[in-house]
Amino acid sequence: MSTKTLDPREIKTLQPAYALWQRYRPEEAPYRFTATNPDEARIWQEEVRKALRETIGFADLPPAPLAPQRIEQVDKGDYVREKWLLQTSAWTSMPVYVLVPKQGQPPYPTMLAFHGHGYGVKDIVGLWEDGEERDTPEGYHKDFGVALCRRGFLVAAPEISCFGERQTDFSYLNTTIGQPVPTTCAHTAMLAFHLGGSVVGLRVHDGLRLVDYLETRPDADVSRLGAMGISGGGMHTFFSTCIDTRIKACVISGYYSTFQDSILAMNHCACNFVPGLWRFGEMYDLVGLIAPRPLLVEAGTYDPIFPLPAVRRSVAVAREVYDVFGARANVELDVFEGRHRIHGERAYDFLMEKLGFTEL
Repeated sequence: MSTKTLDPREIKTLQPAYALWQRYRPEEAPYRFTATNPDEARIWQEEVRKALRETIGFADLPPAPLAPQRIEQVDKGDYVREKWLLQTSAWTSMPVYVLVPKQGQPPYPTMLAFHGHGYGVKDIVGLWEDGEERDTPEGYHKDFGVALCRRGFLVAAPEISCFGERQTDFSYLNTTIGQPVPTTCAHTAMLAFHLGGSVVGLRVHDGLRLVDYLETRPDADVSRLGAMGISGGGMHTFFSTCIDTRIKACVISGYYSTFQDSILAMNHCACNFVPGLWRFGEMYDLVGLIAPRPLLVEAGTYDPIFPLPAVRRSVAVAREVYDVFGARANVELDVFEGRHRIHGERAYDFLMEKLGFTEL
């Protein structure tokens, strides 16, 4: 006689997530956005921006001079691609591609371009994974770093922690006896959690230091600084813009929705998670840290990991948040037919408008 099997679909209390979802109440989060006028909102921003920086962690990484080293310089005809190595902390180095347009006059309006999951920053600056040149946009990133540069921006595209040339060496593991090799993202996230921080904190820290570097470049106008990213780069854009007020406008592609309907509802890389983030409510609460700066959200109709209905709802609430600042029109949504990818049809013009371009 076989044992009777219980079905978690019928007995929901068997599901580990069931009990946790009963505690998911963003409307009760202590740092949710509740301001009703600009003065209250600014007080909220000051308190919550500090609390968020502490929660994502690693604001206390030991400082070090940026010590920028130029690794290479390539003339691409209508722009120049430079590769630099920056020291973002005493323990952290970060490669960065800087694309400098030949049109217009310096200092140029400047963009942070954050890639998503894949083979790294090469995929947004016109390079294949083996480092060879390409001249035709490819993949879900669509070489958007190059597209921004060709619109007249100086573009700084960092190799985000855990990708490309910034992966952990696991050669000490003995795969012969079956020691499993983790992804750098998963391993770094678990180690960061153990130390009380997150990969988000590491990436935001790197982004802050990248802006510090850009402030030293005479050809970069950081008073007209924007940020754009897709997927994991959209996450980077979102949290970096929440923390760093030097970013004046942003485009978040394939990320902005709700934690409940996306990040916490299905399989996502561990690098998306921050212990204790519940205290800040939902994405549409945190967007109060971006307001009233211009924000464009790109969303595909068939994006499987950031469902469009949740995006629409979250953007609608974001407009209510921006209303408190008298800036409702500063939130835009570009919905396109397609899956998880850069669109760009509105994004590039949006950034040019919001960052004060003159005629090229």
